[in-house]
Amino acid sequence: MLFKRLHFYAFLFFNLTLRLNSGVSLTSDGLSLLSLKSAVDNGAAVFADWNEDDMTPCRWTGISCTNVSGSDDPRVVGISVSGKNLRGYIPSELGSLFYLRRLNLHGNNFYGSIPDQLFNASSLHSIYLYGNNLSGSLPPSMCNLPRLQNLDLSRNSLSGSFPKFLRNCRPLQRLILAGNKFSGEISEGIFPELANLEQLDLSSNGFNGSIPNDIGELKSLSGTLNLSFNHFTGKIPKTLGDLPLTVSFDLRNNDLSGEIPQTGSFSNQGPTAFLNNPMLCGFPLQRSCKKDVDITPSVQIGSRGNEGVNEEKGGLKSGVIILICLADAIGVAFIGLVIVYIYWKKKDSNGCSCTGKRKLGGNEKTSLCSLPCINGFPSNDSEVESEKGGGGAASGGVSGGEGDLVAIDKGFNFELDELLRASAYVLGKSGLGIVYKVVLGNGVPVAVRRLGEGGEQRYKEFVAEVQAIGRVKHPNVVKLRAYYWAPDEKLLISDFICNGNLASALRGKTGQPSPSLSWSTRLKIAKGTARGLAYLHECSPRKYVHGDIKPSNILLDSEYQPYISDFGLNRLITITGNNPSSSGGFIGGAFPYLKPVEPEKINNYRAPEARLPNNRPTQKWDVYSFGVVLLELLTGKSPELSSPTSSTSTEILDLVRWVRKGFDEESPLVDMVDPILLQEIRAKKEVLSVFHIALACTELDHEVRPRMKTVAENIEKVGT
Repeated sequence: MLFKRLHFYAFLFFNLTLRLNSGVSLTSDGLSLLSLKSAVDNGAAVFADWNEDDMTPCRWTGISCTNVSGSDDPRVVGISVSGKNLRGYIPSELGSLFYLRRLNLHGNNFYGSIPDQLFNASSLHSIYLYGNNLSGSLPPSMCNLPRLQNLDLSRNSLSGSFPKFLRNCRPLQRLILAGNKFSGEISEGIFPELANLEQLDLSSNGFNGSIPNDIGELKSLSGTLNLSFNHFTGKIPKTLGDLPLTVSFDLRNNDLSGEIPQTGSFSNQGPTAFLNNPMLCGFPLQRSCKKDVDITPSVQIGSRGNEGVNEEKGGLKSGVIILICLADAIGVAFIGLVIVYIYWKKKDSNGCSCTGKRKLGGNEKTSLCSLPCINGFPSNDSEVESEKGGGGAASGGVSGGEGDLVAIDKGFNFELDELLRASAYVLGKSGLGIVYKVVLGNGVPVAVRRLGEGGEQRYKEFVAEVQAIGRVKHPNVVKLRAYYWAPDEKLLISDFICNGNLASALRGKTGQPSPSLSWSTRLKIAKGTARGLAYLHECSPRKYVHGDIKPSNILLDSEYQPYISDFGLNRLITITGNNPSSSGGFIGGAFPYLKPVEPEKINNYRAPEARLPNNRPTQKWDVYSFGVVLLELLTGKSPELSSPTSSTSTEILDLVRWVRKGFDEESPLVDMVDPILLQEIRAKKEVLSVFHIALACTELDHEVRPRMKTVAENIEKVGT
């Protein structure tokens, strides 16, 4: 090292002598920069144009200059020689660059310590030395810089304790020391002085002891407070909850213990923030905190089975025994009611057909069952012959006249007889007819909707409508494959989508969203649905208005790709003469629905103007409905909910009003978002973006709502 310095000084003396003799001299900034060239072992290519014969260094690679008052020559204000794999040391002569503002040497292989003299360059405000092999401790003189805002020394081999002198670096906005060898406890009294600090990353070091209580006084902090992969111990200070609500915590892989506080910004954190702290417990972790307190009967409900045991007395409390007996009695009574109900249903359904009078599988004497059966289509030859009247043509397949089975998709061919003999399972039943899953002879499942009888005089109109629907081809729209027409039977055959619909995924049997609906899955569903709906509005043959967008009409496959179903169905129902006012079935659907048709409830997915009589559907109706679906994906709540206004009363709000009220009152995001999404804390900004898209879609004034094409484009940008 000493030899190199002597060599460099001799080199400078020789060149300075030449300049004096020739009358030409390199500026003082240029001479200082040549020290960096001399300090690097393998920089011939990088510093090829750093020529000592030049009068100024301002055209050298990686050097930026500017004119400053009081100086005849441009002065060096920036050095950026990063990612070049340079091997050498940082020369102290760089400290003589009085006007140097930005030093960027990251991504190289500089070794040795950071020279104390470097910080004589008093104009420095940004120092980026990350990704090198620097060692030693931090020089105290760095905080003498009056303008230092950005200091990134991550991914080096720096060591020592977290220095107290850092409290003197008051202008600091970003302090990144991750991936070094710092150790020891962090003293209090440092962070309250760093009022401008926006980013703090101390991860992947060897810090130990407790997290300083006064770290919560960093009021300007944003982004992520990263203390992960250290050896911090003790409880998490509650003062971290005083940090701004937009701050995310990363406390993973420490030795923290105790219960996670539930105040302030803690409410916006997901479980990822606290992973791999074995002694940490409480929400949002799936690890409850044990407390040595008496457990009363009121807290027994929903608790672990062994918490009702009195550990001191070794027996059950009297209140627990009463609850157990009461639960047993209720269970026995419920089972009895179920048995009686099934018995009377079987008795009432004795001899009935599952398909109804003059339908596939029915006859003149049969009536419609109160519950759909599993095999709605005839399953043996005798039933088929009975329906044909003993000798009808197979192509007709229904009594009272012949019919045509027409394949819209030319590659999708099968015979009506194959359809009639196939295994069929009821999927849905409503005012729009019955939907079956039918497995054809080649093993391919299809969905068959029975539209019923009627509309004999409107055959051409029916065919034209079906053919138009069949021309719709989009990856997120259910494909219609074929149709069947006869005077008293109309069938639509479409793709079978195997994983139910969004309504069952969001509600299911428990009333809670499926655990499979992670944020990434919900975003996939939202994007696919938006693409499909935008296609129907803009690119389909008739620029369709769907008119009934809701979760039960968004089908899901095994990969949770969404498919829009039921577009154009109301028009077909009108042609056939059925009542389209009741909705619940779906083309291509897969949702077990075994209850009688219920009266229609208020449809909170419909736009306000759609609820007025005699209004014709518009594409802006669909935009509003899609916005409600987005809000349901975000919140996990149904579109009609009750909001408590006091301890004794509740206010009935629809989902749109509830979310708008939350944003108007600046409620924490955690109060509105589905708790399942809190497990993916990195998605917080994405969730907020989708909230804004949903609120734009659900504007009361339909003129203000965006087109579906714009909505699809905006949502595609989320997460990319």
